[in-house]
Amino acid sequence: MMLDDIDIRILKLLQTNSSLTTKDLAAKVNLSTTPVFERVKRLEKNGYIKNYIAVLDAEKLNKGLMVFCNVTLKEHTREIGNQFVKDILLLKEVVECYNISGDYDFLLKIVVSDMKEYQNFVLDHLGGIKNIGSAHSTFVMGEIKNTYAVPI
Repeated sequence: MMLDDIDIRILKLLQTNSSLTTKDLAAKVNLSTTPVFERVKRLEKNGYIKNYIAVLDAEKLNKGLMVFCNVTLKEHTREIGNQFVKDILLLKEVVECYNISGDYDFLLKIVVSDMKEYQNFVLDHLGGIKNIGSAHSTFVMGEIKNTYAVPI
């Protein structure tokens, strides 16, 4: 599917504010509501729009400690990697997980309330996952930029 300028404008607007109505979008891209509605549905169907979310304030929800944890596995087989992924998907504290190259195998983004909760998370959950060789934690002291926008 080829995207035209209007499709790109719609995507930019929605990734800035996904609660815009079809009427609002139509006004901003200078089209009537029906073609805008059809374009949005086509963008969803073709996977350009994966989901609509509300971005929450972690501090206000008492989940203000963000930790990036680099994980290395002891062994590297497909079965062991797949099991690690299954285990990580069950941990609500892990909000992002990436399989990476370099010195580590995975990068986890973990959100908890404080250092004590992180310690318990490591001891009770992460430490229980088989085949982790090492885990190195980096604690976020301040968030400078955080965006979900794809630069289009």
